[in-house]
Amino acid sequence: MKARIFLALCFVFLMCAAGCQKPRVLEPFPTEPPKQELPQPRIQEEELPLQKYSKQLPPGQLALRKITDPAEIPDFTEACEDLSNLETAIHNSLNYLKKPSSKLFFPYGEITHQHMEESLNAFAELIHSGHRGSDLNALIREQFDIYVSVGCDDKGTVLFTGYFTPVFDGSRESSGRFKYPLYSQPEDLEKNPEGVTLGRRTVDGIVPYPPRAELEDSGMLQGREIMWLDDPFQVFIVHVQGSAMIRQPDGSLVGIGYAANNGHPYQSIGQKMVEDGKIPEDRMSLSAMIEYFKAHPNEISEYTRQNPRFVFFQVADGPPRGSLNEPVVPYRTIATDKSIFPRAGLTFISTTLPRTSGNDVLQKPYSGFALDQDTGGAIRAPGRCDVYMGQGDTAGRLAGKTYREGRLYYLFVKPELRN
Repeated sequence: MKARIFLALCFVFLMCAAGCQKPRVLEPFPTEPPKQELPQPRIQEEELPLQKYSKQLPPGQLALRKITDPAEIPDFTEACEDLSNLETAIHNSLNYLKKPSSKLFFPYGEITHQHMEESLNAFAELIHSGHRGSDLNALIREQFDIYVSVGCDDKGTVLFTGYFTPVFDGSRESSGRFKYPLYSQPEDLEKNPEGVTLGRRTVDGIVPYPPRAELEDSGMLQGREIMWLDDPFQVFIVHVQGSAMIRQPDGSLVGIGYAANNGHPYQSIGQKMVEDGKIPEDRMSLSAMIEYFKAHPNEISEYTRQNPRFVFFQVADGPPRGSLNEPVVPYRTIATDKSIFPRAGLTFISTTLPRTSGNDVLQKPYSGFALDQDTGGAIRAPGRCDVYMGQGDTAGRLAGKTYREGRLYYLFVKPELRN
């Protein structure tokens, strides 16, 4: 999902090689999710060259490991002081678990669908109890089993990045100003039950869907326009983010959410621009790209076509939603690889996140509870996690500065305390 303050996508188009070590404070890139059961708005973390953070699990291994040494359980005290919006996020996860389709993804190891529900309800009861701080920390340690992500190195190292919801000017109708379209999903696009694009349905069977350049040149999408923007590079940004809020001429906001993609992998255009000498590597960022394309609008298509992936959208009423088709909550929603992490789970993150201080953005230690409710196209390993930062310019600034290592934990009520 997300980028209006274009800084948020700064690292997005970068091509930094990163290892499983303390990363440079670069600005991450939101991405589009490998779609699950329902269309999703977010979508953040593109195919970053984060080889070690994206290290895959050995066959049959779970992404979570139960902590058996009490000394390894984190201190939840600080996070237990501020629980704002946490109940809302828990409610959204419980609402997802009420859907029959949610049962298809359980059990997760020894965690059953019912166990997940009971864990969320048990934590909600603790919140209602009024306990905070050290008292609540003690109750959590007493009542919950704590699991930790094995991370990229089997030692728990996870790279945290941020994403947000962009806001752009646009219109449902084309005009002299608004002439760059976003398209709905074509009827001949075939997906599997989990929403993964298989290709284009033809009389001869399913064939690969055309790449971006062919889709733009062929006119085959004519008539499927659902929104028009006034900047072709903003259109590309929405494709990268997977969703946006579009401010209409009358001032109202209309949500645009991910529906599908053409099945082609994301390719960085930032790397190509650096190679071509358009922007120095040490200055490469989304804001630098926007500045460049404003001065050289005739080059936009040349570079955006380097990325063959093309995203289709749908009008999405209400707040931005994650891959569980539930609303995402700032700082209380995270995105992980849903093929290896349990959907809707209660998590605890310990990392460094940016905070605004006047006009500055400062990096500060952060610990807090969140729900695993979203996914991303490049979030495909136990060493990756995205934190939803919110909507608009400030969220964009913060998302663009989120790029630090940390630990990711999951909490499940102890079996002997289950209902």
